[in-house]
Amino acid sequence: MERIIQNQFIGTFKNNIQLFIKREDLIHPFISGNKYRKLQYNLSKAKEENHATLLTFGGAYSNHIAAVAYVGKKYGFQTIGVIRGEELLSKINENPTLTFAQQNGMQFVFESREEYRNRHEMEYIENLRQKFGAFYLIPEGGTNDLAVKGCKEILTVNDVEFDYICCCVGTGGTISGIINSSLENQKVIGFPSLKGNFLKEEIQKWVTKDNWELNHTYHFGGYAKINRELVEFMNDFFVQTTVLLDPVYTGKMIYGIYDLIEKGYFTTNSKILAIHSGGIQGIEGMNQKLERLNLPKIRTNV
Repeated sequence: MERIIQNQFIGTFKNNIQLFIKREDLIHPFISGNKYRKLQYNLSKAKEENHATLLTFGGAYSNHIAAVAYVGKKYGFQTIGVIRGEELLSKINENPTLTFAQQNGMQFVFESREEYRNRHEMEYIENLRQKFGAFYLIPEGGTNDLAVKGCKEILTVNDVEFDYICCCVGTGGTISGIINSSLENQKVIGFPSLKGNFLKEEIQKWVTKDNWELNHTYHFGGYAKINRELVEFMNDFFVQTTVLLDPVYTGKMIYGIYDLIEKGYFTTNSKILAIHSGGIQGIEGMNQKLERLNLPKIRTNV
């Protein structure tokens, strides 16, 4: 079924720059944004190969883990999640993402961070197959060639008017698909949530164009890191636009876009399209963390 996603106009800013958001978060309440795009062709292949089980990897608040658990239940697959952090074994009920995944039938394997680093090794994968039997492997974050194919469909013929396409970057699959479907005159800007420059090399495996760059300025300390300034920005943005952002990806991207507009990065009279990649399920867990830190919570209603 084709998903027709609307571009929501956010406003006109300094130097007559217009900002729009593609509301990929509205695709589905649990399989939203890039998770739908990444999983659609992988699920088709798993069915074609007659797999009964999906196995994947992720952290404590992973949007990907939640989405795989849900699609598994919805489409009749058993699901196994290899989770980073063995200490989480006794904290499932304290973690909204893991609780949701478990309620949707996902079986967990909790690994130490050291052991989790072996997830790309064939020997490690074979050990999992010996333990659980045959499964269809979906990488951490869902990124593989079929995920990139799915994310290529995010941009449509209606998006040719935009000068800049902005998206969040986790494992690199979403931006790779967007780069592949972008026009040569469009500039694609990625906003990584992770610290470090390793993502450029990963993305180059999937793309052939050079009309893109990564901006590493707005990770706020790294993956799942957040502070009062970001929370207040997200809450103000939500009140003004009714668009709910997530704290790991889209909140940081939109903050970055606003800052770059103020700093004169974008060409005068240009149009920006920001991709809302979903991830709203992570807000509940982040609000628990913010409460422990005595910081304001992320608003989910105006």
